[in-house]
Amino acid sequence: MKRYSLQIAGQAQPSASGQWIATLNPYTGEAWAEIPDGNAADVDAAVQAAHTAFSSGAWPQLSATERGALLRKLAMLIERDADKLARTEVMDNGKLFAEMRGQLQYIPQWFHYYGGLADKVQGATLPLDKKGYFAFTRHEPLGVVAAITPWNSPLFLLAWKIAPALAAGCTVVVKPSEFTSASTLEFAELFNEAGFPPGVFNVVTGYGAKVGSALVAHPLVAKVSFTGSDVTGRAINQAAAAQLKHSSMELGGKSPNIVFADADLEQAMYGAISGIFAATGQTCIAGSRLLVQRSIHDAFVERLVAFAATARMGDPMSLETQVGPVTTLPQYEKVLAYINIAKAEGAQVVLGGSKATRAECGKGWFIEPTILTQVHNGMRIAQEEVFGPVLSVIPFDDEADALRIANDVRFGLAAAVWTSDIGRALRMSERLQAGTVWINTYRAVSFMAPFGGYKDSGLGRENGQSAIYEYLQTKSVWINSGATTSNPFVLR
Repeated sequence: MKRYSLQIAGQAQPSASGQWIATLNPYTGEAWAEIPDGNAADVDAAVQAAHTAFSSGAWPQLSATERGALLRKLAMLIERDADKLARTEVMDNGKLFAEMRGQLQYIPQWFHYYGGLADKVQGATLPLDKKGYFAFTRHEPLGVVAAITPWNSPLFLLAWKIAPALAAGCTVVVKPSEFTSASTLEFAELFNEAGFPPGVFNVVTGYGAKVGSALVAHPLVAKVSFTGSDVTGRAINQAAAAQLKHSSMELGGKSPNIVFADADLEQAMYGAISGIFAATGQTCIAGSRLLVQRSIHDAFVERLVAFAATARMGDPMSLETQVGPVTTLPQYEKVLAYINIAKAEGAQVVLGGSKATRAECGKGWFIEPTILTQVHNGMRIAQEEVFGPVLSVIPFDDEADALRIANDVRFGLAAAVWTSDIGRALRMSERLQAGTVWINTYRAVSFMAPFGGYKDSGLGRENGQSAIYEYLQTKSVWINSGATTSNPFVLR
């Protein structure tokens, strides 16, 4: 049983409570490590350390170029330890080692990219309507950032937050999910080796009610960046707004994956599979609603079911495994409950629909890849985020019908269109209410492309050049270069 420590001010520390939380392996259902059960005292220590690092000492004295060099050094250390960190994530969240290793091998690019961007944030000189003045803008870091991350891809989604935040000159306190904290704690150890000043990066683990709430409410936290459910995100955003804190929210989705009759149907089938069964459906961009044009609906579903039925389930560490377990026991139970709700509402199960009993799944929290037909968009299964390997298939007639169904949901994170008609692709991309629209592909992301949601899927953007501005504030500077004041009581 491995026991981890909090990471505060560059040092490993026990929690103030002296208590621990067991972290379970989703494949075996057994505890393999313990993380500190943090509380408000730990949060205060971490925030104070981050605030001190931000306002004094070495960090604010570094040039943007020097900050960028530290980020690039960190990237090289991640590259070195990618396999080790990936194995820890698999132990913690049960996702496939092939995917976690791929993510860890890709994560360094975020730090290389924002390391290069750090010294390229430029202000502007301003043309003014007033004679005798010179004005310019400058961008300055917000301060201490609270980064609250989910359990499905802990380090990948953490990189989306902290790479631009650190490039901007902010300091960070991370609260990872209590289900998957181990990799974040191991990752924190790399900051000392990279040469970051103490307090720039801190990690406090524990439950949301004690750690997350205290972190959001702390008066020295300037910004909250959250990834998770829309319910929790709404509560966090309200708490942050009470103190007028900056916030960005990457929340849930109910993304439509739209297949037209003129598409490359083999590629569309692969896109439908990867959109929902890759990562066991535990991704905010999951293509959980498959909209299929009515003229090809039956044939496409038959082909899809036959292919999905071949999915290999089992040990996520095996490179042969294609579908792993659900990450947490509560989520496992929630997904099974949603399948029952869908059946009660009239959906037909054409594949899966229950927990997996295959011998290779052992005692893990496995659910068979599930495909539902006879679904209409008013059902709960078509409106609520399930976050599991459950696909709802909905027929449509034409472009207008597809758009009506696709947009008739309170989420707007992602969407995809499969067609050979470029005009249709462009029309659909313009009218789909989603922050990301893929054409003839699915689940493609990059550090260079902004990512975020419409409607209840969130606020702000991660990735791309725009992300660094989420952690900066703009200051206008006025210089009197010759103006005179004749009447000081009158605003000029």
